[in-house]
Amino acid sequence: MAVTRTPRGRWVEEGLRALAEGGPDAVRIEPLAQAMGVTKGGFYWHFADRTALLGEVLDLWERANLEDVIEAVERDGGDARTRLRRLFTMAFAGTGALRTDLAVREWARRDPAVAERVRRVDNRRMGYLRGLFGALGGDEAEVEARCLMALSLWIGNHFLAADHEGRSRAEVLERAARLLEA
Repeated sequence: MAVTRTPRGRWVEEGLRALAEGGPDAVRIEPLAQAMGVTKGGFYWHFADRTALLGEVLDLWERANLEDVIEAVERDGGDARTRLRRLFTMAFAGTGALRTDLAVREWARRDPAVAERVRRVDNRRMGYLRGLFGALGGDEAEVEARCLMALSLWIGNHFLAADHEGRSRAEVLERAARLLEA
């Protein structure tokens, strides 16, 4: 009889979910196994230790929150304005990716290697935004300011609890995105 093992990717996905919910301390082998309804023994078939899992969780975070987003924005083509609108729609559509991003950022405050990973991801995000905003025109300083505002809006929006005098947050975010691309 063949032994069925929980796929490696399932461990990594569950690790990413745990990271988003409770930070890196929540990415523990036994609780992950319990959440998946499996024994922890299968973990060691795929990973040498928890550190190896955490590395792959960061790889998945980077792929899902950077590479996959850029690929999705580029897939349907269009001019820079169209791609920016698509990017803003994706960025403000939900909180799942942002929750993970914020958990990684908090982790980076305590771990220099994770901080370097966040810096690399943010630099790639800024580079992508530079290409889009640069295609809309404006000098380098203006393009850089727009990139910073766009990335800050996506991250910082999560921390704001302000009301918007009869407007929904979605309406205000949409208007902010339009101002950035003007």
